[in-house]
Amino acid sequence: MLKIAASNRLSFTLLSEQDAGLLFEVDQDQEVMRYLNGGKLTTMQTIVDIFIPRMMQYRSPAQGYGIWQVRRLEDNAYIGWVLIRPMGFNTATPSRDDVELGWRFKRPYWGQGYASEAARAVADAVLANNSNVRFLSAIAVPDNAGSIGVMRKLGMQFVKRYLHRDALGDVDAVLYRMDVPQVETQ
Repeated sequence: MLKIAASNRLSFTLLSEQDAGLLFEVDQDQEVMRYLNGGKLTTMQTIVDIFIPRMMQYRSPAQGYGIWQVRRLEDNAYIGWVLIRPMGFNTATPSRDDVELGWRFKRPYWGQGYASEAARAVADAVLANNSNVRFLSAIAVPDNAGSIGVMRKLGMQFVKRYLHRDALGDVDAVLYRMDVPQVETQ
């Protein structure tokens, strides 16, 4: 199983189907949910019936794919999570060379650099373990300036605005992406 080393301020643990409560906890703030579904709080039933089975479709401890809980080192406070999975994981042809990065943090921890620090740590560890990945991508709704700021901080560039089609519903989205440096093998 891939382990992600602690960053300067944060530690990481891969979530499993036993961690529904942690996913639920983050989704209980209308502001956190604003750019995801208009501010509707997620029910525990939705976490158990939809989100956990969906996570288990792409979760791969060996590759590091899944949702990583993020905790502050100073007090072990659970502050949110970072997701990393193949782009198009829920289609017949998930990408082998493009990985999606996403994040969700509790509002008291916004604006302190935690999202970019956590996303960078997770992406670096997972990409170092998966040499076939050529692109790191992220999506957001066009009005989500906070997430777009994180994407830019990570070095991602705007690719397009498009209708993102998903089993959970289609959404107007922007796609950001960066090339993953390839290590030459001798």
